[in-house]
Amino acid sequence: MKFHLNPVEYIETNEPLDISLQLENTEKNVRAWYVDLPQFETVRANGFIGSVKEGGGVNFRNIFFNPHGHGTHTECLGHITPKIYSINDSLKNYFFNALVVSIEPENVKTKDGANDLIITESQMDGLLKNVQTEALIIRTLPNLDKKKSLNYSSTNPAYLDVNCIHSIRKSGVQHLMIDLPSVDREEDGGALAFHHAFWEVPENPQFQKTITELIFVDDSIVDGNYILELQVASFKNDASPSRPVLYKIIKG
Repeated sequence: MKFHLNPVEYIETNEPLDISLQLENTEKNVRAWYVDLPQFETVRANGFIGSVKEGGGVNFRNIFFNPHGHGTHTECLGHITPKIYSINDSLKNYFFNALVVSIEPENVKTKDGANDLIITESQMDGLLKNVQTEALIIRTLPNLDKKKSLNYSSTNPAYLDVNCIHSIRKSGVQHLMIDLPSVDREEDGGALAFHHAFWEVPENPQFQKTITELIFVDDSIVDGNYILELQVASFKNDASPSRPVLYKIIKG
């Protein structure tokens, strides 16, 4: 089905580009923040067995997981505020102009003497020069398939320099997406500097803005402009599992 943006541009909704990681009942499930694997458990109660394979009438399972640690998720400012605001209340629209960019984080010597992989201010400035976009989707390089099943805990993954916020704000970004477990350093003493800068907490809270982490942007998706559809599970929580989908903008 064609969905027209204007008389000369449209998106083909039959050709979606899913950039989410699925939650699965295997050891391959991605994870971060020291959580164990998600658990999928057959319900067994009063003679009922929630498994067709075992003779039950239906498959009926409890699933235990952590939105932040077990896959693609979208979060609102309630992630860092005393009051837990809901992503359902923050995300009211679901289609956005989006830009996909690829960045190889730089090896930077930090103040504590560590060698961290960081997306730097100069990199972001270069990518977003003269750019306006509602959503920014960051694919880090190298873009290895193992991102889909890594246990990121205690690996000090790459992250964003807080000073990247200047070009991100200037470009009008409301929805930021990245293929890493966090926009901030894994161990930062609880500062979460980039989260605070993006949502302007506490000085000027930006309730409408979202951050989506642990996406995966396949190499077949070229850098450039797309339409993003961002849907979240209907959880009353600061974060929810999400399924961001891209659509190519076609001239015609």
